[in-house]
Amino acid sequence: MVEWTIGAVLDEIAQAVPDRVMTVCGARRSTFAQSAERSSGLADYLAGRGFGVRRERADLRDWECGQDRVALLMHNDLYPDMVIGCLKARTVPVNVNHYYAPAEMAELLDYLRPRAVIYHRSLGAKFADVVAAAGVELLISIDDGTDAAEIAGAVPLDDALTSAPAGSAAAGSPDDLMMICTGGTTGRPKAVLWRQSDIYVSSMVGADHASAAEIHQKVRDGGPPWFALSPLMHAAGLWTAFSAILSGQTVILYDTATGFNARTAWQTVERERVGLMTMVGDAYAAPLVAELGRLDQGGYDLSSLNAIGTGGAATNPKYQAALLEYLPQLTLINGFGSSETGNLGFGRSQRDARRDTFDLRDGGCVISRDRSRFLNPGEPEIGWAVRTGRIPLGYFGDEDATRRTFGEIDGRRVVISGDRASIELDGTLRLFGRDSLVVNTGGEKVFVEEVEEVLRAHPGVADALVVGQPSDRWGEELVALVALRPEAGSTDEALDAHCRTSLAGFKVPKEFIVVAEVRRLGNGKADYRWAKSQVNEEVSTAS
Repeated sequence: MVEWTIGAVLDEIAQAVPDRVMTVCGARRSTFAQSAERSSGLADYLAGRGFGVRRERADLRDWECGQDRVALLMHNDLYPDMVIGCLKARTVPVNVNHYYAPAEMAELLDYLRPRAVIYHRSLGAKFADVVAAAGVELLISIDDGTDAAEIAGAVPLDDALTSAPAGSAAAGSPDDLMMICTGGTTGRPKAVLWRQSDIYVSSMVGADHASAAEIHQKVRDGGPPWFALSPLMHAAGLWTAFSAILSGQTVILYDTATGFNARTAWQTVERERVGLMTMVGDAYAAPLVAELGRLDQGGYDLSSLNAIGTGGAATNPKYQAALLEYLPQLTLINGFGSSETGNLGFGRSQRDARRDTFDLRDGGCVISRDRSRFLNPGEPEIGWAVRTGRIPLGYFGDEDATRRTFGEIDGRRVVISGDRASIELDGTLRLFGRDSLVVNTGGEKVFVEEVEEVLRAHPGVADALVVGQPSDRWGEELVALVALRPEAGSTDEALDAHCRTSLAGFKVPKEFIVVAEVRRLGNGKADYRWAKSQVNEEVSTAS
């Protein structure tokens, strides 16, 4: 087996098709040759500053990292180039969520301990105090055309790319890591440790190529462009973009420096003759459908578009049906997976053939409820979706969580996704949902205990529970049940403002329901079944 690094694959593609456009984002169009050169320039600069490997993988345990980490605080523009440049330098690129509040970002940086941060200037201004307090050694700034103030001591990216001798960086290793940040079970950050060779094969449509000639042959005939609407700081967007790039295809990246606009998205599909577009659930599907309806299907030439992929959050069936009705040539691809499992399965639907199960990718399986054995196709038991084979090593710095999530069954190493599932007679997976207190709102995962903790810190709040309810716009949205202290007189506006001082906007409840008392179980744990019933009753009464 010949394993490949992601940087080496890009360089081979750049040799085979140097002038083919690799990425389009806003006004920037970069060829494969330009991106290969840019990523190598960043690698040389980082290596020249002493960044790289401290301890090799063979000397480390599964939850340990022996490489310098580089946090990417970025919009989509140049994101792939920065990821690959970090990998070429044998440093670890780490996605950080720029929607976070400063306090949340401070907690994340304290956990990751990056030596460097690469950031777009406007995002650097938002988190300048947090970055300074984190003691980051190197700041690399990307001009995003704004007039935001620069952080003192930051190095402009253009200067970094031209200041180091070519070839300064050592050759990378398939064992070198990528980190994918995701939420922990209590809402605290976790970083999933992937060997880059494993994530390339499992989630970026890669392979253990026998030779460079095999890569050249694979990318010789480029297909129609792909269009990634979602942020690359999330795994779903990153995997989409890299699946296209590392197959030699052009990928259009939505310019996330501006808010999402459905008209802009459809205009881009029309102008670039996009073949596949990917998105995250209802946050994108709802406005896209509304725009098609507004124009009564006749405003755009979307004949090139043959598929829409959605993942990272469930897409309301009514929006799926509308897309298939407006675009009868379309195949709708529902992806299923997580930061821990990678792309685990796909369900494909067309106008006259709807699917509600998933075709599993290599390594996808279902294990029994007691996690003791693999289920056979057709067994009725609802167990857990897992993956074997090319899976992550573990969670950075967390031995206990690594041992809980990454185990061994029948001599095979597995990652347990936390999703309840069964396996149909035809071998497809039927998904029943997440077995933890997570609300997925617009593609963002929110752990309700974190929000409850913030609410209970308000002086006027005696107790609070937070649950999700269905939302046409976001898939799910947060609702808080709040018991107020006597004479508190707190308003919805005051509670909203209080939450926003500590939480990202997507974590703030869309509605606050005042109750006389928050019900808890005999052991003191939250009674979420009661909380759900209260929300449903409120909705029923309102309608």
